[in-house]
Amino acid sequence: MMEAERYDAVVIGSGEGGKYLAWHMAQAGQKVAVIERRWIGGSCPNINCLPSKNEIWSAGIAHAVAHAAEYGVASGPVSVDMKTVVARKRAMVEGLVAFHLERYEATGAELIMGNARLIGPETIEVALNDGGTRLLATDKLFLNLGTHATIPPVPGLAEARPLTHIEALELDRLPAHLIVLGAGYVGLELAQAYRRFGSRVTIVDRGPRLLKREDEDVSEEVRRILEAEGMEVLLSAEVEKVEGRSCESVRATIRTPGGLRTIEGTDILVAAGRTPNTRGIGLEEAGIALTDRGYIKVNDRLETTARDVWAIGECAGSPQFTHASLDDFRIIRDNLDGGDRTTTGRLMPYCMFIDPPLARIGMSEAQARANGMDLRVAKLPMKAVLRTRTTSQTSGFMKALIDPQDRIAGFAMIGSEAGEVMAVAQAAMLGGLSYSVLRDAVLAHPTMAEGLNALFGNVAKR
Repeated sequence: MMEAERYDAVVIGSGEGGKYLAWHMAQAGQKVAVIERRWIGGSCPNINCLPSKNEIWSAGIAHAVAHAAEYGVASGPVSVDMKTVVARKRAMVEGLVAFHLERYEATGAELIMGNARLIGPETIEVALNDGGTRLLATDKLFLNLGTHATIPPVPGLAEARPLTHIEALELDRLPAHLIVLGAGYVGLELAQAYRRFGSRVTIVDRGPRLLKREDEDVSEEVRRILEAEGMEVLLSAEVEKVEGRSCESVRATIRTPGGLRTIEGTDILVAAGRTPNTRGIGLEEAGIALTDRGYIKVNDRLETTARDVWAIGECAGSPQFTHASLDDFRIIRDNLDGGDRTTTGRLMPYCMFIDPPLARIGMSEAQARANGMDLRVAKLPMKAVLRTRTTSQTSGFMKALIDPQDRIAGFAMIGSEAGEVMAVAQAAMLGGLSYSVLRDAVLAHPTMAEGLNALFGNVAKR
């Protein structure tokens, strides 16, 4: 057996939290290796967050041009060149990969391209992508394994070779009719994008409403916005079987509350959840326990059941956002330096990049009611924010929950620049400020954030 190369730390997976941890430790003088199967920098810059937002932006441009006449701008027929859309996205990805390679060189962390497997508590075997094998031994191991799209066990679905977000973002042609299975963030973002590019779109979801974790008024507003753009939304709908081949001709048999329906399309996109990349790489053999859903079992310091092994990001059950993985890095970094940080009570923001976007932080109204909490609810339609009158982007609303101590317990917004406005509410929540601070703040006019004055002015007195 070959002799193992010794490292102070090894990170399996080069996603957000893992790469920043590797760069930090390497810059501190430690010998660090990062093992990555395919995506340099992880899924976010390659196949998820940034590429999807890149193409969503292109779709937004197409939508704006198509509606230019409403703003007094003359334009002719609008057509979309998907080859150019994809080329723009690929150019961005190439630049991001180059940036990551520069960071590896600058920090001294070693990037190893290959498939990792644990063959002992501190030993990793790497099948290199360019051939051969390396054996690494490490004092500290960090698992940044990520997740992949789940393909539900629907008869004929796997055989139809459906699109996932990866393939959907590589389409250099426009689907005539895209069937989207799943109404979460990925499904709704891509559904709207392809509708704006010019595809007919049908969204199918098992739940009784979109975005089941959101309040009912949020779900209904999102549905109204999507249907207004011509998308068909089927809820409480079970796909019984799929026939044909995606990208050619596909037929889905769906059981709806009104009976069986057969939907014929050209392409089918599966956006029905994520599965952790934890099976078949020797975790259990190395004493690293998994949850019943296949995620790595960790404590609130992201330590696994094996000594000197940590898990980061989605594979550890952290919220499936790049910013959550980045905070995982900060927690581990600070604790390695003698700190005592945990994941408990993190105030985690959410943002879905449909247009207008949805942003939320803190508790939902439904969560508060379920917990019997005495909270006041304030709401403001976006058309009451004067900035929207200048842009004609009046869809949506703001909503805030106020606790008995006058602090903001939750904030949600569907509207233009929702993510940026949410950050203002988040800062107030982090500082434990009274809602009246934002109610009485002098906010620039006319901006979207100015709506916070009116929103918090609607809070009922105790």
